[in-house]
Amino acid sequence: MKDVYTLADLQAWGTVTAGEPVPLRLAVLGDPVAHSASPQMQNAALAACGIAARYVRLHIRPEEFAEALRLLAERGFIGVNCTIPHKGAALAAMDETDEHARRADGVNTIVFGADGKRRGFSTDGPGLARAVREQLGVNLADMRVLVLGAGGGAGRAVAMQCAFDGARGLTLINRSVEKLHPLHDAIAVFYPRERLAIAPWTDAALARVLEASDLVVNCSAVGMKPNDASPIPAAHLTARHLLYDTIYTAARTPLMRAADSAGARSANGLSMLLHQGALAFEHWFRRPAPLEVMRAALTQQSR
Repeated sequence: MKDVYTLADLQAWGTVTAGEPVPLRLAVLGDPVAHSASPQMQNAALAACGIAARYVRLHIRPEEFAEALRLLAERGFIGVNCTIPHKGAALAAMDETDEHARRADGVNTIVFGADGKRRGFSTDGPGLARAVREQLGVNLADMRVLVLGAGGGAGRAVAMQCAFDGARGLTLINRSVEKLHPLHDAIAVFYPRERLAIAPWTDAALARVLEASDLVVNCSAVGMKPNDASPIPAAHLTARHLLYDTIYTAARTPLMRAADSAGARSANGLSMLLHQGALAFEHWFRRPAPLEVMRAALTQQSR
């Protein structure tokens, strides 16, 4: 089994996978995708449940996405995950979508139905809610939440989930404030406007909104690079703050280190990835996911 497959491989799938003892029937599609930790997690789950299928990485460029979906269905795939930059295109290509996908404006989990229909789901928001509850011991409904980097795909899904769960307050921050206006308006359709705010990503704005926030969710890419500073200076944090960084890594992220300095509790995105993956597994197979098996595989991979 290759580390990464391509559209060319998918076009010649019978030949490329002729020697595989177990059929390759699930995948993650992205551009790039080689970094994805999903195969280790999902293949451990498949083995634990005795399901004769394997999960692989597919490097699919945006212009290749439509053909890739067609070929995947023809090749007998059960379903796929979609990551950057395909979530929006996946939404547009579905026959049916769940409410989370419609609110997030993107699909990250696809089920290829026996009836030929493509069904799309978003496990981003629900995965975040489960991860925060598990790692930090709180429910989104009880928190005043600050979403940092809310202008991106993950940020939109997280913000929508917080609003959908009825957070006590919701503040959206992004480098480009203009990107927040459509999201603000979409949330305001079903969430009280007086509990919803947007703010620019400046030091002064951060200091102000953090005074009225309990939980901070970082959905930006700040912290992915080894030399990145924390997206929030430690001086703005207090011991009462809870920090959730959607970046998944074995090491403590810059935001988590800032939380340590302030005496605040924090967690990284490994648990969100776990719960997103478990929810995807449940959509594909209509059975509970072996969560602890998946957790062990992810933990081993991230070391």
